[in-house]
Amino acid sequence: MSKLPATADVVIVGAGPTGLTLAAFLAKEGGDVVLLDRAAEGANTSRAAVVHARTLEVLEGLGVTGELVDRGVITPVFTVRDRDRVLLTVPFDGLPTAHPYTLMIPQNVTEQALLARLRALGGQVHRPHEVVAVTQDDAGATVTTAAGERIRAGLVVGADGMHCVVREQAGIGFTGDSYEQTFVLADTRLEWALPGDEVQLFFGTEGLVVVAPLPGGRHRIVATVDEAPERPGPADVQALLDARGPRTDPARVREVVWSSRFHIHHRVADHYRDGRILLAGDAAHVHSPAGG
Repeated sequence: MSKLPATADVVIVGAGPTGLTLAAFLAKEGGDVVLLDRAAEGANTSRAAVVHARTLEVLEGLGVTGELVDRGVITPVFTVRDRDRVLLTVPFDGLPTAHPYTLMIPQNVTEQALLARLRALGGQVHRPHEVVAVTQDDAGATVTTAAGERIRAGLVVGADGMHCVVREQAGIGFTGDSYEQTFVLADTRLEWALPGDEVQLFFGTEGLVVVAPLPGGRHRIVATVDEAPERPGPADVQALLDARGPRTDPARVREVVWSSRFHIHHRVADHYRDGRILLAGDAAHVHSPAGG
């Protein structure tokens, strides 16, 4: 655990994609920024795997977009199906952007690229440092860690996810509710006859399932389930695809590389700023993994 500086222009709490991006932009502009995270290391699983066109445009300012595009899978079409029947096709090629597509790329790969850029700009992530208190006055804000270290800063940004300590310390409400159903997320290796550069959403009487390509020949599965197992296995994912996916040429699950069950909220912070405290990313708003 590295010793923390006593002062900074900005303290960012949370070193996920949002915190890393903000820290890198501030470092690029010469800002004195301290980025803290409670975890001993960064993400090592795919987790959030979709990057949209506007995000790629923003990240061009850091010079990481090219690397992400090279390491991800470009999906220029989104297709909605009822089993074998195509209900709707949404092509992205008409979007007024240099990136008329959805980019499928694992979150850990995105974080690797952002961290490398932050380090190249002279920044770093301070780990593991758990923030337990944030106070503010007219002149600045003070961040206190579980180890008792304090940093005085001009601004504090909470980018530490849905259970944001910074937001809670500021007393900012997080209005919304939870979805009744749980969500299955799984990265799989499939035998799959449908196009490898499309995101497919299947509607079924039992719920929806999304199948999207990932690098390395894998596919991301997202599905709504009344009560999902904690760690969905191949049989669980196969049952979902059998019940909701294509009938004529059904998918076959060969391996589940990673999986998880999520209880999902849809919530928005009552406001994104309180004096010298700001919120960003999931600390400010959360939604279903099927999309905003």
